[in-house]
Amino acid sequence: MPLFRPRCPVEDRERTWIEENITWLRGQFGDEPLNAPVILPTREYFPPPFSGSDGDVRAAVRLVARYMGVREDVVVQFSDDFDHAENLMRLIRGGMVRTSGAAGEYTEADVDRRPVLTIDRSSASEPARLLAVIAHELGHVRLLGERRITASRKDQEPLTDLATVYLGMGIFTANAAFDFGRLPGYGYQRIGGWQARRLGYMTEQMFGYALAVYTDLRGQTEPPWTRYLDTNPRVYMEHGTRYLRASHKVH
Repeated sequence: MPLFRPRCPVEDRERTWIEENITWLRGQFGDEPLNAPVILPTREYFPPPFSGSDGDVRAAVRLVARYMGVREDVVVQFSDDFDHAENLMRLIRGGMVRTSGAAGEYTEADVDRRPVLTIDRSSASEPARLLAVIAHELGHVRLLGERRITASRKDQEPLTDLATVYLGMGIFTANAAFDFGRLPGYGYQRIGGWQARRLGYMTEQMFGYALAVYTDLRGQTEPPWTRYLDTNPRVYMEHGTRYLRASHKVH
């Protein structure tokens, strides 16, 4: 018997929230996402070339929409002056639902309620982060657009992050949760000569544990796709996996 029991990488409240809501997502979307491939940042899933043009971004949206099971025709538009400080969720007059976060925005058209994604053009310079933004906004399509939740749900933004994990895009959103850089832009906090940047609503620790639970649901022990995770989310996932095994938590 080990001297020290493995610890969960998240606090009890976050652990319970992740476990309960992954179970909820499974009830909503069934087991099909668990049997589908995990989407990887490879040529197989995202064939080159990618120049960052509006056409390339629209093509990326179509690919991610297919991978995440979005069946509606999604309208893609662009912004050159995105309000990165705005992280609001509100109900707009005329029946338009809007959610806004760093580098992307989901709305529904007034007339036919078609989903509309507004993408910050500057995010196209970083394809991996762009795909994380697209995945999150398409998560809104699956949850809000399909009327699985309401816009008044208080935890809908982190739930949308969690949905990207369950629907196969977790590598991208986990890797984009936190990084360092020198470029100016959104969501930055200066640390010495470097700047820390966050994208999304769940922390790296939460993504790591969510991926551990997701992997457990898939019946996998050491999936080869973990090599595509950045160091922090991969380590947190490993901690989460050890915790699940030691706690005999099976989902």
